[in-house]
Amino acid sequence: MSTPGQTPSTPAASEAAPEATEQAAPRRPGRPRSERARQAVLQAASELLGEVGLRAATADRIAARSGVSKATIYKWWPSKYAVAVDAFLSEMAAMAPAPDTGSAREDFRQTLRGLMRFYSGASGRVFAQLVAEAQSDPAVAAELRDHLVAERRTLVAPIWKRGVARGELPADVDPEVGLDLIFGPAMYRLMAGHAPLADEAADAIVDAAMRGLAR
Repeated sequence: MSTPGQTPSTPAASEAAPEATEQAAPRRPGRPRSERARQAVLQAASELLGEVGLRAATADRIAARSGVSKATIYKWWPSKYAVAVDAFLSEMAAMAPAPDTGSAREDFRQTLRGLMRFYSGASGRVFAQLVAEAQSDPAVAAELRDHLVAERRTLVAPIWKRGVARGELPADVDPEVGLDLIFGPAMYRLMAGHAPLADEAADAIVDAAMRGLAR
């Protein structure tokens, strides 16, 4: 999706006030979502995030573009930030799936390459805005941590387990630490902008991590 070209920033408190009216109750069980309507909402959110940025992609705009009512959106998601998280998850799932090639090194390499491609594109720049927003808004931070980060780590955790079972990775290293070693540099590069987010970088990071872990 396209990007408005702005750099990630944390809005002032006065700018954040209108957003409070866009919050709804936490996720709760109810009538099953229509998959077609869900995809329409995620597509609309993805387009708007790229066109106008995180702050301006309101629930009203998402509803108008998707054809799904704002009330219905809030039955399915607690806030527009939750919609954004699900939209980013869908894109990451498409660009950075977790394969099972029979090699932990290759699985990590392919997954990190896909993640870096996501981060280096227009979606990644808007995602950085969400990460910045989470630094001052506990609700956004919880949404990001409990849904996007948790789901992504659950997706890649089997790569580590398979690597340990095959003897490629040490059994005495905390998997959470190991996954941070491999995937943490991509987030650091996204936020700091000090180094490229490229396939070659992904390969170098995985190679260095695997060599260090093997010792």
